[in-house]
Amino acid sequence: MANNEDKFKKIIAHAKEYGFVFQSSEIYDGLAAAYDYGQYGVELKNNIKNYWWKSMVQFHENIVGLDAAIFMHPTTWKASGHVDAFNDPMIDNKDSKKRYRADVLVEDHIAKIEAKNDKDVEKAAKRFGDAFDEAQFRSTNQRILDREKEIEDIKSRLYSAMDENRLDDIKNLIEDLEIACPISGSRNWTDVRQFNLMFSTEMGSTAEGASKIYLRPETAQGIFVNYLNIQKTGRMKIPFGIAQIGKAFRNEIVARQFIFRMREFEQMEMQFFVKPGEELKWFDYWKNERMKWHLNMGIPQSEYRFHEHEKLAHYANAAFDIEFNFPMGFKELEGIHSRTDFDLNAHQQYSGKKIQYFDPEINESYVPYVVETSIGLDRTFLAVLSYAYNEEQLEDGSERVVMRIPPFLAPIKAAVLPLVKKDGLPEKAMEIFDSLKNDYMCFYEEKDSIGKRYRRQDAIGTPYCITVDHQTLEDNSVTIRERDRMQQERVGIEKINEIINNRLKH
Repeated sequence: MANNEDKFKKIIAHAKEYGFVFQSSEIYDGLAAAYDYGQYGVELKNNIKNYWWKSMVQFHENIVGLDAAIFMHPTTWKASGHVDAFNDPMIDNKDSKKRYRADVLVEDHIAKIEAKNDKDVEKAAKRFGDAFDEAQFRSTNQRILDREKEIEDIKSRLYSAMDENRLDDIKNLIEDLEIACPISGSRNWTDVRQFNLMFSTEMGSTAEGASKIYLRPETAQGIFVNYLNIQKTGRMKIPFGIAQIGKAFRNEIVARQFIFRMREFEQMEMQFFVKPGEELKWFDYWKNERMKWHLNMGIPQSEYRFHEHEKLAHYANAAFDIEFNFPMGFKELEGIHSRTDFDLNAHQQYSGKKIQYFDPEINESYVPYVVETSIGLDRTFLAVLSYAYNEEQLEDGSERVVMRIPPFLAPIKAAVLPLVKKDGLPEKAMEIFDSLKNDYMCFYEEKDSIGKRYRRQDAIGTPYCITVDHQTLEDNSVTIRERDRMQQERVGIEKINEIINNRLKH
């Protein structure tokens, strides 16, 4: 684990040093859990958005886009359940004055018990070597079985108390497990209280006349309240989808782990409207399609896994997460949910407007069911960054940090570098830069030795470096260097476009 924590710290430092991500308002000592995307970060982020938008909207004739307002009528959040039920159980430690999510404290305790089991498995694997059967060991070793039962008992107490909002029982569980504050080591806890995660503000010119509104905690409701507008103006036939990329805001009690959990974040969501009874067929379809999308980035299957929800949200009849192997372990990256007709029904009831679909095939109207795919853009950015970060020992004994970002997502596709800053080489290099900039994001640099410039481009993940030297002036050829294998070849200027293009296919 220490190695992973170490790697995570290096990724965060690298993201800052090379212009990917900065702490928000850093000159004022920063704002917790808020981050700014720098010059390379914003390019990578836009490339991820474009990849998602193309695969959802451009490649499907029955999915269209939307960009809904962040501010919505307050009744929207009453209908969606967010005003009454969008809460986390919160507990404070009286000695350290630190605030925690009560359920996360318990889940961290469970993770420690699971880690003991993993340690026992590791020891046994060393002892028995190739003959070791992990599944058999886990199902027969008494210590592991006792711990598994302990975990099940804790989960059952926690989740039933949360479902029924028995906050005293959650506090009793924390005390029974003797969970201490990670900072002070004290067990001096306050009572557990519910904490609504929505940010509220006021809209109106005077304090008396202002009405309370919320910053949206998710982008899905903007899609649901526009269902009729889009279905009618787009003459959409079921099944069809509406996709949206946008900011959402959650006043997280514990916002941590860099850009993994922030209070202001971006989501890429698609709501797919289907005939009641067909939702599970489409749920399976989207579950597989979304996993294909992730694997298409060139990150191997071993870095992803499906996680089925044991505890379903009140509106869902099936839910899976796609988890990614982040430096802090496997965590949720995307959710695929079968939301039934909960949302449209709720908005129909609260608005008094009929939200239905007339199906000409069966000559009937009904409220469609919905299958949702919802992915965190910032988390996808972190997944790409984490997988891409590599420290390499080279044959000559030197080291380099290389970001193996999938080329089609790389912030800069090609760097054009004149070997020296004289003899007409910068002019020739700028000519090449100008011929490429219409098609790709390019970078021009003439400062420092060529070796140092190569290293800088490796560190931001640029797939190609194009070096212009004296021979270029004679025969119009350049040296093109490829990032991953560091191979260099001499090619005619007219070939550059084709070489880059081939590499950007995915």
